[in-house]
Amino acid sequence: MELIDTHCHLTFKQLIGVLDAVIERSIAAGVTGWITVGTDSQQNRKVIEITEKCENMYAAVGIHPHDAKTVTAETIRQLKELAQNEKVVAVGEMGLDFHYNLSERPVQRRVFAAQLKIAAEMNLPVIIHSREAFDETMDILEDFGSDVKKVVFHCFSYSPRQAKVALDRGYYISFTGVVTFKNADLARQSAKIVPTDRLMIETDCPYMSPEPMRKQKINEPALMIHTSERLARLKEMDLTDFAKAVTATSRTFFSLP
Repeated sequence: MELIDTHCHLTFKQLIGVLDAVIERSIAAGVTGWITVGTDSQQNRKVIEITEKCENMYAAVGIHPHDAKTVTAETIRQLKELAQNEKVVAVGEMGLDFHYNLSERPVQRRVFAAQLKIAAEMNLPVIIHSREAFDETMDILEDFGSDVKKVVFHCFSYSPRQAKVALDRGYYISFTGVVTFKNADLARQSAKIVPTDRLMIETDCPYMSPEPMRKQKINEPALMIHTSERLARLKEMDLTDFAKAVTATSRTFFSLP
Protein backbone atom coordinates (compact mmCIF):
# COMPACT_ATOMS: atom_id res chain seq x y z
CA MET A 1 0.00 0.00 0.00
CA GLU A 2 1.19 3.49 -0.87
CA LEU A 3 -0.19 6.76 0.48
CA ILE A 4 0.79 10.42 0.06
CA ASP A 5 0.34 12.94 2.86
CA THR A 6 -0.78 15.86 0.70
CA HIS A 7 -0.57 18.50 3.42
CA CYS A 8 1.91 18.38 6.28
CA HIS A 9 4.08 20.91 8.08
CA LEU A 10 7.32 19.00 8.54
CA THR A 11 9.30 22.18 9.14
CA PHE A 12 7.32 23.14 12.24
CA LYS A 13 9.27 22.94 15.49
CA GLN A 14 7.39 19.86 16.77
CA LEU A 15 8.72 17.75 13.86
CA ILE A 16 11.80 19.29 12.24
CA GLY A 17 14.16 18.22 15.01
CA VAL A 18 13.18 14.55 14.68
CA LEU A 19 12.46 14.52 10.96
CA ASP A 20 14.51 11.42 10.13
CA ALA A 21 12.56 9.35 12.67
CA VAL A 22 9.25 10.84 11.49
CA ILE A 23 10.01 9.85 7.89
CA GLU A 24 11.13 6.37 8.94
CA ARG A 25 7.87 5.76 10.82
CA SER A 26 5.88 7.20 7.93
CA ILE A 27 7.41 4.82 5.39
CA ALA A 28 6.88 1.87 7.73
CA ALA A 29 3.17 2.79 7.91
CA GLY A 30 2.84 2.98 4.11
CA VAL A 31 2.91 6.77 3.78
CA THR A 32 5.75 7.14 1.32
CA GLY A 33 5.23 10.61 -0.17
CA TRP A 34 4.77 14.05 1.36
CA ILE A 35 3.77 17.57 0.36
CA THR A 36 5.20 19.82 3.06
CA VAL A 37 3.51 23.20 3.11
CA GLY A 38 4.81 26.68 3.83
CA THR A 39 2.85 29.34 5.67
CA ASP A 40 5.13 32.39 5.70
CA SER A 41 8.38 33.60 4.17
CA GLN A 42 10.60 31.78 6.65
CA GLN A 43 8.71 28.49 6.40
CA ASN A 44 8.62 28.69 2.61
CA ARG A 45 12.40 28.68 2.44
CA LYS A 46 12.59 25.83 4.95
CA VAL A 47 10.15 23.56 3.11
CA ILE A 48 12.19 23.79 -0.08
CA GLU A 49 15.38 23.12 1.85
CA ILE A 50 14.13 19.86 3.40
CA THR A 51 12.58 18.57 0.16
CA GLU A 52 16.01 18.61 -1.42
CA LYS A 53 17.07 15.93 1.08
CA CYS A 54 14.23 13.50 0.36
CA GLU A 55 13.35 12.05 -3.04
CA ASN A 56 9.59 11.67 -2.51
CA MET A 57 9.04 14.94 -0.65
CA TYR A 58 7.71 18.03 -2.40
CA ALA A 59 6.89 21.57 -1.33
CA ALA A 60 4.08 24.08 -1.49
CA VAL A 61 4.88 27.73 -0.80
CA GLY A 62 2.36 30.28 0.35
CA ILE A 63 1.20 32.77 2.93
CA HIS A 64 -1.40 31.62 5.47
CA PRO A 65 -4.24 34.12 6.01
CA HIS A 66 -3.12 34.49 9.63
CA ASP A 67 0.15 35.93 8.33
CA ALA A 68 -1.35 38.14 5.62
CA LYS A 69 -0.80 41.22 7.79
CA THR A 70 2.98 40.79 7.46
CA VAL A 71 3.00 40.70 3.65
CA THR A 72 4.75 43.36 1.60
CA ALA A 73 5.45 43.70 -2.11
CA GLU A 74 8.85 42.13 -1.40
CA THR A 75 7.15 39.14 0.25
CA ILE A 76 5.14 38.51 -2.91
CA ARG A 77 8.23 38.91 -5.09
CA GLN A 78 10.11 36.36 -2.99
CA LEU A 79 7.16 33.98 -3.06
CA LYS A 80 7.06 34.06 -6.84
CA GLU A 81 10.79 33.38 -6.97
CA LEU A 82 10.53 30.43 -4.59
CA ALA A 83 7.60 29.00 -6.55
CA GLN A 84 9.96 28.46 -9.48
CA ASN A 85 11.94 25.81 -7.59
CA GLU A 86 11.66 22.37 -9.21
CA LYS A 87 10.48 20.78 -5.95
CA VAL A 88 7.55 23.21 -5.60
CA VAL A 89 4.32 21.59 -6.81
CA ALA A 90 1.71 24.09 -5.57
CA VAL A 91 1.12 27.56 -4.18
CA GLY A 92 -0.40 27.69 -0.71
CA GLU A 93 -1.64 27.35 1.77
CA MET A 94 -3.55 30.52 1.06
CA GLY A 95 -7.07 31.76 1.59
CA LEU A 96 -9.35 33.30 4.18
CA ASP A 97 -9.82 32.64 7.89
CA PHE A 98 -12.75 34.58 9.32
CA HIS A 99 -12.80 32.52 12.52
CA TYR A 100 -9.70 33.98 14.15
CA ASN A 101 -9.34 37.12 11.99
CA LEU A 102 -5.65 37.39 12.92
CA SER A 103 -5.25 39.55 9.83
CA GLU A 104 -7.88 42.10 8.79
CA ARG A 105 -10.29 40.71 6.23
CA PRO A 106 -9.48 43.19 3.43
CA VAL A 107 -5.79 42.34 3.87
CA GLN A 108 -6.56 38.60 3.73
CA ARG A 109 -8.49 39.09 0.51
CA ARG A 110 -5.70 41.12 -1.10
CA VAL A 111 -2.96 38.63 -0.20
CA PHE A 112 -5.12 35.70 -1.30
CA ALA A 113 -5.65 37.30 -4.72
CA ALA A 114 -1.94 38.09 -5.06
CA GLN A 115 -1.07 34.43 -4.52
CA LEU A 116 -3.70 33.24 -6.96
CA LYS A 117 -2.12 35.53 -9.54
CA ILE A 118 1.25 33.83 -8.99
CA ALA A 119 -0.33 30.39 -9.34
CA ALA A 120 -2.09 31.42 -12.54
CA GLU A 121 1.08 32.86 -14.05
CA MET A 122 3.09 29.74 -13.19
CA ASN A 123 0.35 27.22 -13.97
CA LEU A 124 0.57 25.70 -10.47
CA PRO A 125 -2.23 24.18 -8.36
CA VAL A 126 -3.42 26.05 -5.28
CA ILE A 127 -4.00 24.80 -1.74
CA ILE A 128 -6.85 26.64 -0.04
CA HIS A 129 -7.33 27.35 3.65
CA SER A 130 -10.91 28.48 4.20
CA ARG A 131 -12.58 28.77 7.58
CA GLU A 132 -15.98 30.41 8.08
CA ALA A 133 -15.44 32.10 4.72
CA PHE A 134 -16.73 29.68 2.10
CA ASP A 135 -18.74 32.11 -0.05
CA GLU A 136 -16.03 34.77 0.07
CA THR A 137 -13.37 32.20 -0.86
CA MET A 138 -15.43 30.98 -3.80
CA ASP A 139 -16.03 34.55 -5.01
CA ILE A 140 -12.31 35.33 -5.14
CA LEU A 141 -11.55 32.03 -6.89
CA GLU A 142 -14.28 32.80 -9.41
CA ASP A 143 -12.56 36.09 -10.25
CA PHE A 144 -9.65 34.04 -11.62
CA GLY A 145 -11.85 31.58 -13.48
CA SER A 146 -9.94 29.04 -15.55
CA ASP A 147 -6.65 30.90 -15.08
CA VAL A 148 -6.17 28.85 -11.91
CA LYS A 149 -6.15 25.31 -13.21
CA LYS A 150 -6.37 23.17 -10.05
CA VAL A 151 -7.80 23.96 -6.60
CA VAL A 152 -7.93 21.85 -3.45
CA PHE A 153 -9.75 22.82 -0.26
CA HIS A 154 -7.50 21.44 2.46
CA CYS A 155 -8.83 20.23 5.83
CA PHE A 156 -12.40 20.50 4.54
CA SER A 157 -14.83 21.41 7.30
CA TYR A 158 -17.86 22.63 5.37
CA SER A 159 -21.21 20.97 4.67
CA PRO A 160 -22.10 18.46 1.94
CA ARG A 161 -23.98 21.25 0.17
CA GLN A 162 -20.85 23.37 0.09
CA ALA A 163 -18.77 20.35 -0.93
CA LYS A 164 -21.06 19.91 -3.92
CA VAL A 165 -20.62 23.56 -4.90
CA ALA A 166 -16.85 23.08 -4.85
CA LEU A 167 -17.06 19.83 -6.79
CA ASP A 168 -19.31 21.43 -9.39
CA ARG A 169 -16.56 24.00 -9.96
CA GLY A 170 -14.10 21.19 -10.61
CA TYR A 171 -12.26 21.60 -7.33
CA TYR A 172 -10.71 18.88 -5.18
CA ILE A 173 -11.33 18.28 -1.46
CA SER A 174 -8.90 17.00 1.15
CA PHE A 175 -9.71 15.53 4.56
CA THR A 176 -7.68 15.26 7.75
CA GLY A 177 -7.96 13.13 10.88
CA VAL A 178 -10.98 15.23 11.82
CA VAL A 179 -13.14 12.66 9.98
CA THR A 180 -12.25 10.19 12.75
CA PHE A 181 -13.47 12.45 15.57
CA LYS A 182 -16.68 11.44 17.33
CA ASN A 183 -18.29 14.86 16.81
CA ALA A 184 -17.29 15.22 13.15
CA ASP A 185 -20.47 13.98 11.47
CA LEU A 186 -20.53 16.97 9.10
CA ALA A 187 -17.04 16.20 7.78
CA ARG A 188 -17.96 12.54 7.27
CA GLN A 189 -21.17 13.47 5.47
CA SER A 190 -19.14 15.68 3.13
CA ALA A 191 -16.55 12.96 2.58
CA LYS A 192 -19.25 10.54 1.50
CA ILE A 193 -20.20 12.64 -1.52
CA VAL A 194 -16.67 13.34 -2.75
CA PRO A 195 -15.63 10.83 -5.45
CA THR A 196 -12.19 9.30 -5.03
CA ASP A 197 -10.91 11.01 -8.18
CA ARG A 198 -11.45 14.35 -6.39
CA LEU A 199 -10.54 13.26 -2.86
CA MET A 200 -7.20 13.55 -1.11
CA ILE A 201 -6.04 12.85 2.43
CA GLU A 202 -3.63 14.69 4.69
CA THR A 203 -2.45 15.01 8.26
CA ASP A 204 -2.02 18.80 8.57
CA CYS A 205 0.55 17.65 11.11
CA PRO A 206 1.69 18.45 13.72
CA TYR A 207 -2.00 19.16 14.42
CA MET A 208 -5.14 17.02 14.73
CA SER A 209 -3.97 13.49 15.43
CA PRO A 210 -6.72 11.07 14.34
CA GLU A 211 -8.55 8.63 16.56
CA PRO A 212 -7.52 6.31 18.14
CA MET A 213 -4.27 8.28 18.46
CA ARG A 214 -5.82 11.61 19.36
CA LYS A 215 -4.09 11.66 22.73
CA GLN A 216 -0.79 11.74 20.84
CA LYS A 217 -0.69 15.52 20.72
CA ILE A 218 1.92 15.75 17.98
CA ASN A 219 0.50 14.36 14.76
CA GLU A 220 2.76 12.92 12.06
CA PRO A 221 2.38 11.28 8.62
CA ALA A 222 2.49 7.71 9.98
CA LEU A 223 -0.84 8.31 11.70
CA MET A 224 -2.61 9.06 8.41
CA ILE A 225 -3.35 5.35 8.08
CA HIS A 226 -6.17 5.80 10.62
CA THR A 227 -7.74 8.56 8.55
CA SER A 228 -7.45 6.39 5.46
CA GLU A 229 -9.11 3.44 7.19
CA ARG A 230 -12.04 5.61 8.32
CA LEU A 231 -12.55 7.09 4.87
CA ALA A 232 -12.32 3.68 3.21
CA ARG A 233 -15.11 2.44 5.48
CA LEU A 234 -17.20 5.49 4.62
CA LYS A 235 -16.69 4.71 0.94
CA GLU A 236 -17.35 0.99 1.53
CA MET A 237 -14.05 0.22 -0.15
CA ASP A 238 -11.20 -2.13 0.61
CA LEU A 239 -8.38 -0.09 2.19
CA THR A 240 -5.86 -1.10 -0.46
CA ASP A 241 -8.22 -0.08 -3.28
CA PHE A 242 -9.05 3.19 -1.54
CA ALA A 243 -5.36 3.99 -1.00
CA LYS A 244 -4.58 3.24 -4.63
CA ALA A 245 -7.39 5.53 -5.82
CA VAL A 246 -6.59 8.55 -3.66
CA THR A 247 -2.86 8.22 -4.29
CA ALA A 248 -3.55 8.33 -8.01
CA THR A 249 -5.68 11.43 -7.46
CA SER A 250 -2.89 13.09 -5.48
CA ARG A 251 -0.30 12.33 -8.14
CA THR A 252 -2.56 13.74 -10.84
CA PHE A 253 -3.40 16.91 -8.91
CA PHE A 254 0.20 17.75 -8.02
CA SER A 255 1.70 16.36 -11.27
CA LEU A 256 3.98 14.04 -9.31
CA PRO A 257 6.15 11.46 -11.09
